[in-house]
Amino acid sequence: MSTAKSPQRSDIVPAPRPADTERQTAAGKVLWHFTMSLDGFVAGPGHAMDWMTGFSFRPGLVEEYVATTGAVLGGRDGFDAFPDAGSVYGGAWQGPVFVLTHHPDDAPPAPGVTFLDCDVAEAVRIGLEAAGGKNLEVLSPTIGRQLLERGLLDEIDLHIVPVLLGDGIRLYDNPGGVPVRLGFLNGDDHAAAVDVRCRPVR
Repeated sequence: MSTAKSPQRSDIVPAPRPADTERQTAAGKVLWHFTMSLDGFVAGPGHAMDWMTGFSFRPGLVEEYVATTGAVLGGRDGFDAFPDAGSVYGGAWQGPVFVLTHHPDDAPPAPGVTFLDCDVAEAVRIGLEAAGGKNLEVLSPTIGRQLLERGLLDEIDLHIVPVLLGDGIRLYDNPGGVPVRLGFLNGDDHAAAVDVRCRPVR
């Protein structure tokens, strides 16, 4: 029989709360970047984005990504919903936008947008070259999933906001797939759970 005593409340030292992530750097990374609802959606039905208003982010966050992004890679569904390439980061960012599509011929021309019909790895190569040493931001759940499966993603950057959408486009939707283990880049314990506590806003 073990003689080890059970830990008492006074013996339990709470784990330190993970710090915020380091500031983003322009290091030629392939970055899957989204603001996400608490239940895992990055867009509402039909790619709706009107749910993203009314949240606060740390000061300088948008400017940080504007400064470190060299090019953007997106998918056709997202482009069809928001064809204005000049609206990335509210228009604060200007640069090359690539849209990966199997049907580039019927895509309406848009300033600053290049339509690609190629393998996803080739699209990443083209995007990184255009980024000129800065990061290539992937703004497509479908393309991000493909890159993750191919080992072509460097980071996943998520800003989780306190809202439950219940429907829409999920960040990662892979029914029947196997779990993908990740490591957090905030704090020393990359496998530490992140606690979120919310209450409904009446």
